[in-house]
Amino acid sequence: MSQSGILFTLHSALRTICVCTLFFSVAGCATTPYVYEASYITHPEMELAEEESQIVRGKRRPVIDGIGWVVGIPGKILLWDRRVDNHRVSPETEAAMAEYLDKNGLEQVKVRINEYDPWGEWKRLRKNKAVGWGWRYTAGTLTALTYTLLPGRIIGGDNYNPFTNTISLYSDLPAIALHEGGHSKDFATRKYKGTYAVVTALPGVALWPEAIATSDALGYLEAEQNATGEADAYQVLYPAYATYVAGAATPFLPYGDLAIKAGAVIPGHIVGRWKAREVRQKQQLTRDNTAGIQQVGYTEPARDKQSDE
Repeated sequence: MSQSGILFTLHSALRTICVCTLFFSVAGCATTPYVYEASYITHPEMELAEEESQIVRGKRRPVIDGIGWVVGIPGKILLWDRRVDNHRVSPETEAAMAEYLDKNGLEQVKVRINEYDPWGEWKRLRKNKAVGWGWRYTAGTLTALTYTLLPGRIIGGDNYNPFTNTISLYSDLPAIALHEGGHSKDFATRKYKGTYAVVTALPGVALWPEAIATSDALGYLEAEQNATGEADAYQVLYPAYATYVAGAATPFLPYGDLAIKAGAVIPGHIVGRWKAREVRQKQQLTRDNTAGIQQVGYTEPARDKQSDE
């Protein structure tokens, strides 16, 4: 392809990204009313044992986690948040994840916080009969191999693996944790989980489940009346979605993916902050109204002295 052709492709891709990002920013808001528990399709073998913790943490490895922090610098820059892939997930983020899973009835989901446990993932792959064996031992095996050979403990990348029903977290951002929880909730409702996982992994199609997970996270925070968390989520999840759009628009563009993401993420940040500002203004208005009612108080009406006599 000629240089002018490459430039035209880049320009067209960027224009498409901006349009798609802005469209999502308008349409992909918090869903109301929020549905906490849907009709899940599960398998009894995936029930956690009584002595097994649903959320587990990897042991602290300063050198490995330090390398992971450096590897995650591009993500930190794109989302403009140093907590992305920082490999130091706080108790607050863990608590937000635990509360989300509990309130949505997702007891079979395993959460690994900055943990590398390939043997555990292979066992969960074998047990997850909610996914057909054909998909488990083809696409599922590929995901398990990827987890084993490319440890997220180093390369980062918060994700949900539908073939093992496992969430892996490396970022100290509740919004991202809830987004991954949204993926697990979405897959729990699917009858043909393996087919859904493979089809939605295709370029372009992947934007659908990402939008579902993002809307679920925002809807959950709104239903919980967590305005601070909802505003923070808009600032993180909108630019994150813009990077998904960029990836879908440039799947075959060599070395151009990061540059396109850098351009696409800008409108995501702009609209995300605009939505966050709306949420904060609404929260402040509610506070002002509440304070006004408390200041006025309640005064007992004067009694008619003559009527008492």
